[in-house]
Amino acid sequence: MGSATLEPAVLFAVIGCLGIGSQWLAWRLQMPAIVLMLAAGVLAGPVFGLISPDEDFGDLFRPIVSVAVAVILFEGGLTLNFKELRDAGPAVRRLVFSGAPLAWLFSTLAIRYGAGLSWESSIVFGGILVVTGPTVVTPLLRQARLAPRPASILRWEAIVNDPVGALAAVLAFEVIAALYGASTLTKAAEHLVIGVVVASLVGYAAGWLIAKSFKRAWVPEYMKVPVLFGAVLAVYASTDSVLHESGLLAVTIMGIYIANAHLPSLEELKRFKEHITIILVSGVFILLASSLKWSMVAELNWRAIAFVFAIVFLARPLAVIISLTGTDLSWPEKGIIAWIGPRGVVAVAVAGLFGARLEELGVPDGQTLAPLAFALVAATVVIHGFSMKPLSRALGLTSTEPPGVLIVGGSRWAVDLATDLRDAKIPVLMTDRNWFRLRYAREATIPVYFGEILSEAAEHTLDLNRYGMVFAATDNDAYNALICTEFGPEFGRNNVFQLGRHEQTEGDKDLPVTVGGRTFGSGTDYETYWRRHSDGWEFTTTRLGEEYGLDAYLADRPEVEVLGLIRAKGDLVFWTSDAQRSAGEGDRVLAFSPPKDKANGK
Repeated sequence: MGSATLEPAVLFAVIGCLGIGSQWLAWRLQMPAIVLMLAAGVLAGPVFGLISPDEDFGDLFRPIVSVAVAVILFEGGLTLNFKELRDAGPAVRRLVFSGAPLAWLFSTLAIRYGAGLSWESSIVFGGILVVTGPTVVTPLLRQARLAPRPASILRWEAIVNDPVGALAAVLAFEVIAALYGASTLTKAAEHLVIGVVVASLVGYAAGWLIAKSFKRAWVPEYMKVPVLFGAVLAVYASTDSVLHESGLLAVTIMGIYIANAHLPSLEELKRFKEHITIILVSGVFILLASSLKWSMVAELNWRAIAFVFAIVFLARPLAVIISLTGTDLSWPEKGIIAWIGPRGVVAVAVAGLFGARLEELGVPDGQTLAPLAFALVAATVVIHGFSMKPLSRALGLTSTEPPGVLIVGGSRWAVDLATDLRDAKIPVLMTDRNWFRLRYAREATIPVYFGEILSEAAEHTLDLNRYGMVFAATDNDAYNALICTEFGPEFGRNNVFQLGRHEQTEGDKDLPVTVGGRTFGSGTDYETYWRRHSDGWEFTTTRLGEEYGLDAYLADRPEVEVLGLIRAKGDLVFWTSDAQRSAGEGDRVLAFSPPKDKANGK
């Protein structure tokens, strides 16, 4: 069926279903979403002809992609917090301040002499390839269980270089646009300076105005997200009219300013950008993949292979090794960081946009940028996805610590549980959306994360590959169930736990038992834990021996609630009602014990 038979509403529905459906399926299958979106777009476009963006949207196709990319780059700027960059460590700062320019240079040379593109296309594309894609890097790190230090560096590099690479590409394109659009070098320089200055001033002023109006409550809470979205579109359109694509620079600067303005409503704004960018990224990727032509793909000859080889084996490793020289990182750590550099959706979206713009300017090989970007993304996701785990194991960089526990909820009794686990050498992280509720964890020096654990910001900034188990321990049964449902595919259904539910009091309003996670011990609910803890109950760990086994322990302590075991090798095993309970010598019983059992603790 050709795309011409589709009504506009049906066409938008197909694009939305393919994009969001690919994201959801990737989440269920624990695969990089970019792979499934690429497959869906190619099938819908070149293979079956269901979507043909140039014909379906006509002159609106490029503006639609441009606006979507502007919002995506604004979202990238919104993640660049300078305080977090300062806290990220010297290795990350080197990868940003020296690694990014080196990556731009080496990528440009790889494109020029590997792919054989013109210098104009090579310089723009080289800037784009600075971006390594946090949405692709984070799942790979989690699957490989990479050691904490290199994993943290790779994750932060991907986050910070997202807007840096976009800025590099925008500036390079503006230089070329100015040169092609002016009759002399002097006029080109004037055009470029005017465009960059105007874009920078407008982006800075817009960010300042948004921050000031939000801080002074000139905008009501329910209007902040719509006002912000409207401001992004207005800034992009106004500056883009001065110099093509300077609007992208303006909205990126606007996002960076807002990210560092210490807004009290920044978390809500980040949630907005998470939702809108997922929609836009999905749609743009499907549109760009479906707009590929067989003739464009056929042009990818041996030079495309040479280009991918040069980027993966030369440009990325050289830039990282040079920039990290002199740091305290070991050679295996430098090696794994230099090797891992998968590209993501932003690279494809920006390459597709700028490739078309270069072609309009008269650069003949501009149309090749999108197919090359798709080829590099597919190659790096496959190469790094399959090699990261065995390579990290061979280099001795696989984490050797036992899988930790992510505890959601900051109550006092949950802090006591976390303290016992920490003392047993099990990594623990406590998270809560309320800073005040985390005060007990902070006083006990338990690592904490303040914010929404389900947010994209948490996914990008937290090293979740250290944790193999989730325990939802808030006073809200529905939220606990949501936590377990969301983390179930990622951690495994057997490794997500929640407190017992209040079935007796909730009645028909209770959640179905098919939603949420497993309960451990006797399925105690939040209120019971709270009351018992107030009465002096405490969490205890008791080591079992050859002469004092599990049966003897249970006989001595009939009133305790056994939660699970800490195995002799350090792993934690929560017990459920249907588990076969067995323990060996050296295992420790984790239990919730009444006051009279205190003397028999550890």
